[in-house]
Amino acid sequence: MLNVLVTMRFEEAQLDRLRAVSPGLRVARGEAASADYSETDVLYTGAPPRDLARAPRLKWVAVHMAGVDALSEHPIYRSSDVLLTTTSGVHAATIAEYAITVILSLAHRVPRMVEWQTRGVWPPDGQRWPLFVPTELRGATLGIIGYGSIGRELARIAKGAFAMTVLACKRDPTRRADDGYHLPGTGDPEGVLPDAWFSPPDLDGLLTRSDVIVMCAPLTAETRHWIGARELGLMKPTAYFVNVGRGATVDESALAQALASRRIAGAAVDVFGQEPPPSGHPLYKLDNTLDNVILSPHVSGFLASYDDRCADLFAQNLRRYLAGAPLFNLVDRSRGY
Repeated sequence: MLNVLVTMRFEEAQLDRLRAVSPGLRVARGEAASADYSETDVLYTGAPPRDLARAPRLKWVAVHMAGVDALSEHPIYRSSDVLLTTTSGVHAATIAEYAITVILSLAHRVPRMVEWQTRGVWPPDGQRWPLFVPTELRGATLGIIGYGSIGRELARIAKGAFAMTVLACKRDPTRRADDGYHLPGTGDPEGVLPDAWFSPPDLDGLLTRSDVIVMCAPLTAETRHWIGARELGLMKPTAYFVNVGRGATVDESALAQALASRRIAGAAVDVFGQEPPPSGHPLYKLDNTLDNVILSPHVSGFLASYDDRCADLFAQNLRRYLAGAPLFNLVDRSRGY
């Protein structure tokens, strides 16, 4: 009998879905702070115990999050060989939709429309064209930094709906297929959509060619402040930048300066290095007359069915674990994701 403990607030129907995987599973739910881990073999949680002596039988932890940068100093990450898996891919579609939403909003001057709406008037006829003529997305070039589940779904939408040229940057562009979890019918699991591939040392080529750049990369030691003043300076002055990955992959002060000086055409930011951002954060201190910025409070991955989909993914991985098959989204500690 394999003992599975869930410390997230899964409903009973979701727990029953896990139990239905095999009669060899004993599935229970508990509170992370007070749970008894002594008999736990597999744990599904958002907060693994720091004292691993409390869980002597623990073999695998499935974390209720897409990235593991928050666990980088955790004993279970740094000093154990317990398997770690994530929920990467569960909300890839909705994050890709968010990215498309804000790109279209910037390109079609929606922040400017909202500004004039609050004034309660139309601009004079002579100003309407220069104020609201959009940037054309059809046929434009999209640069995706971090070609994982989010980037792949974004590429699928961009190619199919807007006939965009897609440039993809990933750690090892020779490995184009993705064996991570993805919802059926989404993404680019075989890696056939990009028109050109870039490795991190070649990122400059992607930056200079793209009309829209979307940061989807995980946060690791290598990607921290990956995009700074130099990289922003390589972008076209007509280009847009979107961050849906991790806030600390971008130098936020440099991005604020690039926006304030209109070095780039605009940006949308859903993730921040510190969340919530502190008072006086450089992006929030931008002149409120700027109409080229969209800031959102880390909501691009919000999904009403999130827990349900996470339960489905965990059930699939439980079947794989029992069969000795490779797990979806197994964390490679040497890569940091």
